[in-house]
Amino acid sequence: MFIVNLSYIKPMSEVEKYLEGHMEFIKENFQNGNFICSGRKVPRTGGVILCNFENIEVAKNILDSDPFIANEVATYELIEFAPTTYIEELKSIIEK
Repeated sequence: MFIVNLSYIKPMSEVEKYLEGHMEFIKENFQNGNFICSGRKVPRTGGVILCNFENIEVAKNILDSDPFIANEVATYELIEFAPTTYIEELKSIIEK
């Protein structure tokens, strides 16, 4: 499992140019089971995504296709972790 810590590196006026494409990227990855939850940071300096990728190489390949990353308006920190305690509703995702 991975946490993606996305940080904007350009002004919001630049970020917003790619927001629609980014949201399509998010929607697609929810549909194919890669993403578990996502949202904006408060204050709005980027976002956070909880992901269920097969491995770090797959994670990087998919994340690099995010329009925010591809158009260099954001960067990401990718944190891999092994969940040991979680709510029952996540069991089927985590124990894949």
